[in-house]
Amino acid sequence: MSKFMPFAGTMLKNLFSKPVTTAYPGQPAVYPERSRGHVDIDIAQCIMCGLCSRNCPPRAITVDRAGGTWTINRFDCVQCGYCAQVCPKKCLTIAPGYQTPGAEKKEAVYQKPTEPEKPAETKKEES
Repeated sequence: MSKFMPFAGTMLKNLFSKPVTTAYPGQPAVYPERSRGHVDIDIAQCIMCGLCSRNCPPRAITVDRAGGTWTINRFDCVQCGYCAQVCPKKCLTIAPGYQTPGAEKKEAVYQKPTEPEKPAETKKEES
């Protein structure tokens, strides 16, 4: 019988055991405690100092002060966390989980929100 049905034992064992895989996406994915995740930014808090880009080993981050943009190349980023460690405003964090793969997400560009101009203060004329 072993030559006729070589996988019969494995088939019967798998037939009566629990599934090994999870019911994703029905159940949310649980990431291991020490997984690296991905870099996230609170762009409103960013002061565009450029420390993150100068300390990024693969040079995946670029900061454009003049344009007010912060860009990360997701394929080059190794999720080491140096950028989050050196950020003086702590606007960079390592978020758990991973980004959905796709060629259109090669570079993520964040634009610093423009602050509304404050009206000029006028002096009251004393009469």
